[in-house]
Amino acid sequence: MKGNVMAGNTVRIPPLSIKMNDLDNVAIIANDGGLPAGAVLQDGLKLTERIPQGHKIALEDFAEGDAIYRYGEVIGYADRLIPKGSWVRETMLQMPEPPALSELQIGGNTEPLPPMEGVYTFMGYPNPDGSFGTKNLLGITTSVQCVTGVLDFAVEKIRKELLPNYPNVDDVVALNHSYGCGVAIDGLGSEIPIRTIRNLANHPNFGGELLIIGLGCEKLTLDRLDAGESASDVLFLQDRSGFSEMITTIMEMSRERLERLNKRERVEAPLSKLTVGMQCGGSDALSGVTANPAVGHASDLLVRAGATVMFSEVTEVRDGVHLLAKRAVTEEVGQALIREMKWYDDYLARGLADRSANTTPGNKKGGLSNIVEKSLGSIVKSGSAPIVDVLSPGEKVRKNGLNFAATPAGDFVCGTLQLASGMHLEVFTTGRGTPYNLSMAPVIKVSTRTGLAEQWRDLIDVDAGKIADGKSTIEEVGEEIFQAIIDVASGRRQTWADHWGIRNDLVLFNPAPIT
Repeated sequence: MKGNVMAGNTVRIPPLSIKMNDLDNVAIIANDGGLPAGAVLQDGLKLTERIPQGHKIALEDFAEGDAIYRYGEVIGYADRLIPKGSWVRETMLQMPEPPALSELQIGGNTEPLPPMEGVYTFMGYPNPDGSFGTKNLLGITTSVQCVTGVLDFAVEKIRKELLPNYPNVDDVVALNHSYGCGVAIDGLGSEIPIRTIRNLANHPNFGGELLIIGLGCEKLTLDRLDAGESASDVLFLQDRSGFSEMITTIMEMSRERLERLNKRERVEAPLSKLTVGMQCGGSDALSGVTANPAVGHASDLLVRAGATVMFSEVTEVRDGVHLLAKRAVTEEVGQALIREMKWYDDYLARGLADRSANTTPGNKKGGLSNIVEKSLGSIVKSGSAPIVDVLSPGEKVRKNGLNFAATPAGDFVCGTLQLASGMHLEVFTTGRGTPYNLSMAPVIKVSTRTGLAEQWRDLIDVDAGKIADGKSTIEEVGEEIFQAIIDVASGRRQTWADHWGIRNDLVLFNPAPIT
């Protein structure tokens, strides 16, 4: 299909708008390419002007100050007269205040989801500590940015000269970062990057094989990484006699670990051993209509089957936190959610920013007016399960079920922190498109619209856009995503990004001072 023209003929999809809740007084245009002035929607409403795909149409006349509803929530107030049938642009809305954290209702919507019938498993690599991996990787941790150039040289040499001899090992991953020296190592917030690096080094996809490359004079010492002083696991470059010896030693240490990793084999594991992260990037107004609801359904299926699910991005849930607090299983979990929201409110305030800084030009071009609308569409990827735990940035997951892992909304920072929390695999929704991928864990990309899936046919793994034109239901696409998760985790299916070998940088979240 190209645009709105169906394959094999010239029949066009009729003008179509989507309204999410009975309270809504705006709808979004679903047709690829938008609709022209004069187009008549399914309910008889005529457009007074051209409206692009994903953008809002006024379902009634708005006077200045009138509340505008989407998802049954106020996303803004009209700052001028807006006639019925016209385009509701983001410049026409005044953003409401965020929900007051002191007034949130905790609990009340915490009924557990019914368990799935039958036993669901995946094929994973077993680890000595009882965890399982979805990839078989040689991971090399750095304790300071100074060693990155040497390690990058060594990694390319490992890929070319060693990896071909160990066919059961998927890749070698260097945990490069910009931390370790020139930082206030005990400063406020420093615990976040430190525990992130520590937990990344022990990711289940590394098979328990610890290898740390340091310089020797950095502030991020081995005791802070809980790495001990084992000479077999650590190399300090300042102890070597020149570059050639550094590379030779890294190659020797890597060969020893590759020998052991190559003996790992996939075995059947219960889904309770699988942790899946949910994230969205390059969002548009269809994100909360197609991809995120489908991912939310997949999330519920995972929870019902015993798996662990994480959703994140503090600024992209902040305006819907009143909906999430009701799903906290206990007062303690609810207070932890409030704690993370307040911490981030204060963090933004220190930088003279607020949550409105989150929304990008691409988001607005895709029809999202502000962070309130974006937030309401974002949280639906968490499904409907109770929230069993809240993790501070980079903390390891503790409980099966649905977890909120507090992270910034930046794609790479969020992905890095989810990996540190133990994520085996990520589901990533996008409406604008991004080639984002993680080297440590597979990323399943879900498009919000069919036009993007067709444009990026060799980058998008699941097309949720077929929900918008009625070709599939949210439940059907959710089940497709659920099955894709199991297949990718088991190595039976490869994501497009992994097929092409796309690798984005790991990016630490460091709110601490730099000296």
